[in-house]
Amino acid sequence: MKRIFVAAALCTAAFGQALAADLPPPPAPPPRAPAAYVPIAVPLYNWTGFYIGGNVGGGFGGISVSDSAGSSFASTTSQSFLGGGQVGVNYQFWGGVVIGAEADFDWLPNSSNTGNGTVVPAAGGNTIQVTGNNRWLTDVAARLGYGWDRVLFYGKGGWAWVGSSGNGLTNTTTGATFTGTGSSYNQGWLAGAGVEWAFFPNWTAKVEYDYISLNNTTFTVPAGAAGFTVTDTFNISNRNISIVQVGMNYKFGW
Repeated sequence: MKRIFVAAALCTAAFGQALAADLPPPPAPPPRAPAAYVPIAVPLYNWTGFYIGGNVGGGFGGISVSDSAGSSFASTTSQSFLGGGQVGVNYQFWGGVVIGAEADFDWLPNSSNTGNGTVVPAAGGNTIQVTGNNRWLTDVAARLGYGWDRVLFYGKGGWAWVGSSGNGLTNTTTGATFTGTGSSYNQGWLAGAGVEWAFFPNWTAKVEYDYISLNNTTFTVPAGAAGFTVTDTFNISNRNISIVQVGMNYKFGW
C-alpha cells in the first residue's frame, strides 16, 4: 500500500510540472510612477519689528565765517570719526513696502573745524581764527523703502541736532581767546538713503549716507574782549555735514 501512495504522489508532481510548463508566464507588474516633486515653499523675509543696533563711520563738514565789520574768512572743511547707536521700528505691507521710524545718536569728536586766520579791523588789525567744533549729533527720521526678500532699499528724512563745544575765536596775535554764549547745539533738516541686508533671521547689516543742513549761528564779541577795540558779531554758516556709516541691527519679532 505504501508503494502505491508514493507512486501516486510522483505521478501527481510530474503532471503538475508538465501542466505548469504549458501555461503562459504571469504578466509583469505595471511600472510604478516616479514620485512627484513638491517644492518646499520658503517664506519671504519680513522686515516688520522693532530693532536696536550700533554704527560707525565718518562725518565730513566745514564752516564759513563772516563778521559785522565786513571781514570774510575762507571756508574750511574737516573730517571726523563718528560712532553710536540707533533704535527704530519697521512695518511691512503691500508685499514689499516698508515704512518706519528711527532715532540715532552718535559721538562726533571734531576738533579741527576752525576758520583760517584773517586780519580783523575790529580786533585792532590782529589775526583772528574762529572755531565751531561739533561734539555729538542726534536725529529722528521717518523711513520708506522696499524689501526684496532679505534686501531692503530705503530713504529717510527728518530733523537733526548737532552739539558743539561752543563757538568762539582765538586772537592768534596775542593768544587771547573768547567763547561765545548762547545755545551749545545747532539744528537742521536731514535726508539720507541706504541699503540693509538681513544676513540672519534677527540680524541685519546696513550702509547709509546722510546729509544734514544746519542753521547759521552767531555770537558777539564785546569791545575789550580778546583784544577787540569795538563790538563785533560773527556769523557761522554752511555748517552742513555729510555722513557715511555702516551699522548692524538686532530685530525683535512683531
